[in-house]
Amino acid sequence: MKEIVSQSENYVLNLFKEELPDSYLYHNFTHTQRVLSSTEEIIDKNPLNENEKLILRLSALFHDTGYIKTYDNHEEESAEIARNFLKKKNVENGIVSEVEKCILATRKGVQPENRLQEIIVDADNSHVAKDYFEEVSEFLRKELELLGISTYSQDEWLQKNIEFLTTGHKFYSAFAIQNWNTGKEKNLSDLMGSKEKQKKKEQKEDHKAQVKAKYKDKTVDRGIQTFYRVTLRNHIKLSDIADTKANILLSVNAIIISLLLTNLIAKFDDPANYYLFVPSVIFVIFCVIAIVMSIIVTRPNVTRGKFNLEDVQKKKVNLAFFGNFHKMSLEDYEQAIDDMLEDRDYIYSSLTKDLYFLGKVLDKKYKMLRHTYNVFMVGIIISAIAFIIGFLAGT
Repeated sequence: MKEIVSQSENYVLNLFKEELPDSYLYHNFTHTQRVLSSTEEIIDKNPLNENEKLILRLSALFHDTGYIKTYDNHEEESAEIARNFLKKKNVENGIVSEVEKCILATRKGVQPENRLQEIIVDADNSHVAKDYFEEVSEFLRKELELLGISTYSQDEWLQKNIEFLTTGHKFYSAFAIQNWNTGKEKNLSDLMGSKEKQKKKEQKEDHKAQVKAKYKDKTVDRGIQTFYRVTLRNHIKLSDIADTKANILLSVNAIIISLLLTNLIAKFDDPANYYLFVPSVIFVIFCVIAIVMSIIVTRPNVTRGKFNLEDVQKKKVNLAFFGNFHKMSLEDYEQAIDDMLEDRDYIYSSLTKDLYFLGKVLDKKYKMLRHTYNVFMVGIIISAIAFIIGFLAGT
């Protein structure tokens, strides 16, 4: 008995290896092994004689061999392949006949007629109760697609699986009902959970689509907002650059004055170094002027910081700049903001004013910064000439 089972297993393995197309991702030898393993589970827990065990094992091995010839009505082909092989191996006609009946009982919609048929049908569908259910289900979906039989989206396949587990499948044998229904219910619960998640995702996508449709006509507003945002960022960046340049000039001149005062004052004790006095004074004066101008560039300027609600109603005040409201009470400021937010034109008007006055400040900064650099440059040139003349006169 063990020998015929082993021979049958090797035969089915070679048959699938040589003749089964690669597109059969689910109905292949792996599935056959799993069905055989599930059959063994039931055999171990049922009082069966040796012939019954042999019939079940052979049925499990041959039940899908017909796929090498056809997808539809493959059970008939499987029964024929099993009959031809087993007769060659001189298996008893009664056993061969029962194997055929068990294989034909796995057809869709057929009710098993006896205990052996119930066991093989349950073993064939045991994947619905296993932890690899999701994996084999996906293989089956792809198999149907590759064979050109049916194409299902993930959502459609999820729904089809739910329908199969709820209304399209049931276990027949006592063992399967007692031991596999729990796993089936868990897999169904997981499917329902996935369905719920998918439903929430679709609702979220629908909401996004509705919001997008609602604001579809406001793309111009988004373009305007982008313009204000980019322009404001550029203004702030240019202001930072101006302040950085002024600080550099301020630091350089402060260091120069410090070095001059430290090194040259001590030399004036010697009358021979008096020729350095005038050039040094000139250099220090220009450095001091450059320092003062650099301070002016970076010095903050705060406006009066007060307005009344009448100014807001007349749209005379720019609420985007802190210098216009820093002296106001919180209540008045909140009221002013609420009024502004209700008026789209007032918002854009405030942003425009903010950009304009930032531009005026930048213009002032860069002009003063240019004059500061000019003073520093001229001071260096004049001081250098004065040092040369003083040196020549001293010698």
